[in-house]
Amino acid sequence: MKFRQRRSEEPEINLIPFIDVLLVVLIFLMLSTTYSKFTELQIALPVANSEQLKERPQEIIIAVSADGRYVINGQAVEGRTVELLTASLTQASQGRPETMVIVSADASAAHQSVVNVMDAARRAGLSRLTFAAQTSGQ
Repeated sequence: MKFRQRRSEEPEINLIPFIDVLLVVLIFLMLSTTYSKFTELQIALPVANSEQLKERPQEIIIAVSADGRYVINGQAVEGRTVELLTASLTQASQGRPETMVIVSADASAAHQSVVNVMDAARRAGLSRLTFAAQTSGQ
């Protein structure tokens, strides 16, 4: 058997399959990077553009701090239970069911703290409830 002598060829890298694989990886990374934004919650504080009321009915302002403490019309509530909050709201409303309850909660306050205020207002017979918000200029 006589084999032909091979010519010495320098090995070459075929770049076309390499480029194809890189393009597929690039597309995959672009798509996965786009969707990674949705895994984080970006919450903005509520903003309201409304005019100030000239006539204000009787209102109770409840401030909820970030650590869950309550202040009703400048008076701190000693406990954090719904029963104590209900008693304080009943005393502040003086038995008037038409009293407006304004909840001014800290942006980082626990959701449960705000739900406790809503539950206490319902138990005290106060059905007019609203939430304070920042104006868009601030």
